[in-house]
Amino acid sequence: MRFSVLGAGAVGCYYGGMLARHGHDVVFIGRHSHVAAMNQNGLRLQSQAFDVRLPVRAATQIEATAGADVVFVCVKSTDTAEVARMLGPVLAPGAIVVSLQNGVDNAALLRAAIAQPVICAAVYVACEMAGPGHLLHHGRGDLAIEASPHSEALASVLLAAKIHTQIAADVHATLWQKLILNCAYNAVSAIVQLPLGAMTHRDALRETMREVVAECLAVAAAEGVHFEHDATHMVEQIEATIPATQYSSTAQDLARGKHSEIDFLNGAIVRRGMIAGIATPANRTLHTLVKVLEGKPTAHA
Repeated sequence: MRFSVLGAGAVGCYYGGMLARHGHDVVFIGRHSHVAAMNQNGLRLQSQAFDVRLPVRAATQIEATAGADVVFVCVKSTDTAEVARMLGPVLAPGAIVVSLQNGVDNAALLRAAIAQPVICAAVYVACEMAGPGHLLHHGRGDLAIEASPHSEALASVLLAAKIHTQIAADVHATLWQKLILNCAYNAVSAIVQLPLGAMTHRDALRETMREVVAECLAVAAAEGVHFEHDATHMVEQIEATIPATQYSSTAQDLARGKHSEIDFLNGAIVRRGMIAGIATPANRTLHTLVKVLEGKPTAHA
């Protein structure tokens, strides 16, 4: 099966790499440094269980997506609308587009610009790009994908590639649950530049995370999305889920002097809260602090 990974960062390289490792034709679309490294030396896929170099194709231009049966969109939410506009003319008529992105709005943005089927997915993987063309996997790697006429066949292919995949009964609620996890953890990790396991003052941290989650739950409820568990239970689940050594994607962005997706995480809760008339001071504070830090020069900038 022919796959294209649009946005060859950590998430894209993990899932695309697992498919390539199991014999699928995968082309990676990404930045020049990663593309050059992968074309010269292959994609290095390093996990606790294996460390392999996979011969793959990589390109910097979106036109390399032409001919793919499945396109994984892994770009940041800030780039979705522009990528959707560029993707439409190059997609094969029978292609399926799968959004492997944070936030709850990306599938709608993609559907507005392209005619091919779009499936959204909630992504649960701890990984990072440790260098050009080098994916370092810390843990997990599962997907919850939207139910559609194409989902059973896609899930079968993913499962055969050792990617734990389930079809979500309510993918909108699943995406909201992932958004809440990101809102509770990503900004905090970015601000202190530490993984969860290295953060001290855990009682105070839990209280902050509970406030963030409680606001998220209130905004979700206003939009008709309800959860069985309260904020305290969800924070316990978050702490049990995140690998102790994992820096959030927002923390990785700030460390490299890049703009993050914070506008589509805590910032989305603030915007939605304003519309619903719900105060979101904890999310607003985290959003503001990350935006301030995005403007600071770093050694990696």
